[in-house]
Amino acid sequence: MALTQQLARVSEAYLAQCRRNAAASADGDPEWNPPDEDVLDLDWAVWGLLHYCREADVACEWTAAVQRSIEGENADNVRFLDHPEVYDGFGTPPALLAPPVVAEVARRLDAIDMDSLLRNLPADAASAAAVCGFGAFHGDLRKYLEDHAAALTDFYRGAARRGMAVVEWVD
Repeated sequence: MALTQQLARVSEAYLAQCRRNAAASADGDPEWNPPDEDVLDLDWAVWGLLHYCREADVACEWTAAVQRSIEGENADNVRFLDHPEVYDGFGTPPALLAPPVVAEVARRLDAIDMDSLLRNLPADAASAAAVCGFGAFHGDLRKYLEDHAAALTDFYRGAARRGMAVVEWVD
């Protein structure tokens, strides 16, 4: 089974309801089921983008913005999501980025110029895959990275506009 980076935009009220559900359930099930439009599966793209940024020595503010977008804090606040119905238990449990942090991440992601960021991505598919940490890649890797980066930016922009938190986990 392939592991992918997952994000969910959630309100404080939704988190509170899930916390109550977990407390009331015999097995701690939080009944986590955010709407599909508020969930983003980044596949492996963000990890490949981060690997490329480090390998190509891309501007550290861009690398930091992308890293921050998938690096939750306040894991204690969402400890109730450490449940098999939410994630498969591989890696760290879900973690939370509060609305003010989400707004800052959205601003930082909006500032990324993808053309500049990917300027040094090799045109050769095998070399590009290697610099992104992928053993192999079938398809247009640049487009894959650009599409997922755009989705990530749009996702955070929407969360910030709506004053939502973001929960991140690997599943």
